[in-house]
Amino acid sequence: MQAIPYGSWASGAHLSTTRAVSAPVSTTTVAASVQKLVSENAVIVVGRRGCCMSHVVTRLLLGHGVNPTVFDVDDDDEAAVVVELRKMMTIVGDESVIDNWPQFPVVFVGGKLFGGLEKVMATHISGELVPVLKEAGALWL
Repeated sequence: MQAIPYGSWASGAHLSTTRAVSAPVSTTTVAASVQKLVSENAVIVVGRRGCCMSHVVTRLLLGHGVNPTVFDVDDDDEAAVVVELRKMMTIVGDESVIDNWPQFPVVFVGGKLFGGLEKVMATHISGELVPVLKEAGALWL
């Protein structure tokens, strides 16, 4: 039996289970991309490229049978993405969250901000995550 090199296994598995999207370069493109992805996908995870917390959220969602879209943000594009996410939060009107937000990863469910890692884990532990995912159309069973 031959060992599978980690790099070839990890990259293939990641791309087959999630749709990874890299952040574009211009600010207007970033804004359009984030808004478009949020509106078009039942579940989207926005996180820094290579972030272990984004990986944890993605794996938890995959474990529930959800195939989230993953928006990987490069260090160079992080400021523009944060500005756009803050604008999207202002539209929603939850001022209490804006002060400490966004902290990556950021999860959107059903076109609305759901929260970060803590919120996803808390709702998973309490059993509230699956009904939210079903309501958003991310789960069918």
